[in-house]
Amino acid sequence: MLLEPDWPAPARVRAFTTTREGGVSSGPYQSFNLGDHVGDDRAAVAANRTRLQALLPPGSGVQWLRQCHGNEVVAAGADRQAPSADACWTGRSQLACAVLTADCLPVLFCDRAATVVAAAHAGWRGLLAGVLERTVEALPVAPGELLAWLGPAIGPARFEVGAEVREAFCAGSGLGSDELAACFQASARRDHYLADLYGLARLRLCCAGVERVFGGGFCTFADAARFYSYRRDGQTGRMASLIHLNEVANPCQTRT
Repeated sequence: MLLEPDWPAPARVRAFTTTREGGVSSGPYQSFNLGDHVGDDRAAVAANRTRLQALLPPGSGVQWLRQCHGNEVVAAGADRQAPSADACWTGRSQLACAVLTADCLPVLFCDRAATVVAAAHAGWRGLLAGVLERTVEALPVAPGELLAWLGPAIGPARFEVGAEVREAFCAGSGLGSDELAACFQASARRDHYLADLYGLARLRLCCAGVERVFGGGFCTFADAARFYSYRRDGQTGRMASLIHLNEVANPCQTRT
């Protein structure tokens, strides 16, 4: 039911992405849909979120977002309301940062000292708008101290975009032409390209000073058994990618 990052994060950091398995939703949302905005039965979504809550430490909260394919980054709040943003971060323990995806790229962050975590929702619009750079800027640690994990997204063999998307990245990214060319391969349709979200994210993170980047290699479109895909199915559910800090053990606590 869960995918956990293969990355050298500190032991205090816990991160995972849900799959579509293990919930109660039916029809196109079968079965572990966590999106409350996609037309699924509200009671089913609530039951799925209750199951998700049980995977977290007792008393933990989840910072949900109203994602809008932009670059707004917010600090996770104690009131746990869902602000309009595409990334959130926290240095508090037992408050999970979460993003929902079904082809877009979830990116999870932590620092090597386990003082801060973050989650970002990065489709091509968000990448172009600089959501990853804005997330790095928002964190109160040096970019070189960060680790990033790229979760399940639509793969480069399936993500076809128009020429205008490629042109927008070429005009606004500041990246080298050779680097960008590797992220946009000509497709069978005229003036269309196969875009590599993972490659674009790695380039963006590198330019932002984040060199320790892990993950990638999934394809939500191609793996219908595990993943929701908006490009593949249209009406579908959402996976959640979460990251949180566990409580630090009290060194003065003694056993009896």
